[in-house]
Amino acid sequence: MSTRTVVVTGGAGFIGCAIAPGLLESFDRVIAVDSLHPQIHPAQQRPADLPEQVELVRGDICEPATWDEVLGRVGQDGPEVVVHLAAETGTGQSLTESSRHAQANVLGTTRMLDALAAHPTRPGRIVLTSSRAVYGEGAWRRTDEEGEAAIFYPAQRTAATLADAQWDVPGAQPVAMDARRVQPNPVSVYAATKLAQEHLLRVWAASFGVEAAILRLQNVYGPGQAMANPYTGIMTLFCRYAREGRSIPLYEDGEVRRDFVLIDDVASAVVAAATAEHVSTDPLDIGSGQVQTIGTAARTIAAAYGAPAPHVTGKFREGDVRHAWADIEAARATLGWEPHYDLEAGVARLVAWIEAQPSVPPLPA
Repeated sequence: MSTRTVVVTGGAGFIGCAIAPGLLESFDRVIAVDSLHPQIHPAQQRPADLPEQVELVRGDICEPATWDEVLGRVGQDGPEVVVHLAAETGTGQSLTESSRHAQANVLGTTRMLDALAAHPTRPGRIVLTSSRAVYGEGAWRRTDEEGEAAIFYPAQRTAATLADAQWDVPGAQPVAMDARRVQPNPVSVYAATKLAQEHLLRVWAASFGVEAAILRLQNVYGPGQAMANPYTGIMTLFCRYAREGRSIPLYEDGEVRRDFVLIDDVASAVVAAATAEHVSTDPLDIGSGQVQTIGTAARTIAAAYGAPAPHVTGKFREGDVRHAWADIEAARATLGWEPHYDLEAGVARLVAWIEAQPSVPPLPA
C-alpha cells in the first residue's frame, strides 16, 4: 500500500501547528518544512505545539537543497498534498523590506513549484493560504441620484489623505470581500506578493493537472500566535496592553472594520481544503462570518481583563486598508466548512491561553 504524505511549508508556524493534528488524522506522514525564522521562533527550536509525530525539516524553501531533502524523505511516490503556508506576512514591514517579502513569498513559491515539477510524482493538490490583503481597499458601493447602486474600487489611501484624517470614502459604503464578485487590488508589497503566489500556483497547477485550492484568510488570531512579533497579531497585542492594565490604543478613529477569525476555525478550513474529495478552482474567503470594528474587539478584550477603556489615537499605518471582512458562503458550500467561534468565545480562548503561558513579554515602556 502507498503511504499518504502531506508536506506543509511553514509547518512549524502558527497555522502549521494548528493544522497538524487534523492532518495526522488523514495522512500517514506529515512533513513540515520551516526555517524557524527568529522573528517567529526566537529560541530557534522546534515549537512545543507541533505534535511529535510530525517530521520537521529545518530549511529555507528558497533553497533548492531544502527541497532535495524534503522530497528525498518523501520518496518516489511524492506527497499527495502540499499545504503552502510559508510566507513573510508583515504588511507595514513589507514597505521597507520589499526584497525580503518578494524572496520568501514569490521566489519561495517558484522554488517549490520547480522542485515539484522535477520530481517523478507530482502532488494531486496544493493548498495555498493567501490573504484578504490581496483585495486592498476592496469594492465599495455608491448610490446615485436615481437611487441606483454602483460598485467601484477606490484608489489607495495615501499618506497625505491619512494625515488629514480622511479615513473613509465619502458617500460610499464598503462591501464584503468575495472572490466571486470582488477584484483583487493590492495596496501593499505584502499583498502584491500574495496575489503573485496565487497567479503562480494557478498557472502551474493548470499546466500540470494539479488541483489548486486557494484560501484567502481574514485576520487570524488565537492560541499559539507569536506574542513577541510586532508585525502580526493585533488581538494578542491588545491582550498584552489590557493585562498590564493599560488602555488599548486604537488607530485612525477606532472604526476600522475587520473580520477576526479564530485559529481553530482557520485550521478546520485548511484541513478541509487538504482532504476534501474535490476543491474549487476559485479562491475561497475564510472568515468568522462576522464583522467587527477594532474598537469593539478592543473593548471586548479590555472587559475580559478589567482594563481601562480603549482610546483613539488618530495614528495610522501606511499600507493598512480601511475595512475588510469576508463573505464565506462559497467556502461553506464548497468545503462543507463552518466557523464555530464568535468574537466573545474567541477572545475567551485567547485570554485563557495567554494566562496559561509561563511568561508573557512585556510591552515597551
